[in-house]
Amino acid sequence: MRDAIVGRRDVARLGLAALLFLAAPTVGDIGSCGQEVAELDPPLFFAQKRTIDCESCTSCGLMTQACQHACDPAAASEPEFPPGCYPLVHDGEVCLRALRAADCDAYARYVDDAAPEAPTECNFCPPDRRPGGA
Repeated sequence: MRDAIVGRRDVARLGLAALLFLAAPTVGDIGSCGQEVAELDPPLFFAQKRTIDCESCTSCGLMTQACQHACDPAAASEPEFPPGCYPLVHDGEVCLRALRAADCDAYARYVDDAAPEAPTECNFCPPDRRPGGA
């Protein structure tokens, strides 16, 4: 009987197989998984985002103007997406899931008053991809 010897080729094959199967997007974050295609309702999306923002700001002890705005029931909400931007319901669901999963350090970047960031899952319509490129 021959002893099993693991060679470089075997290790390379195993590494390639692992890369192909393990370095994939999370199931459901690509495609709609059978969900009907529908445009995201801006008032509903922004209301849900605002709730998540306020909860995260409160639990993380963040005191930015963005947090104050999110937690102020009398403050006006963003009414719509930028012109030429038409995200789908699934896009909104993925974004809200990413916001809920963010830790306090990430959320501090999202609600920074000087230079707020957004998770890539929430970047529905980058300016360079909108009609007119604004």
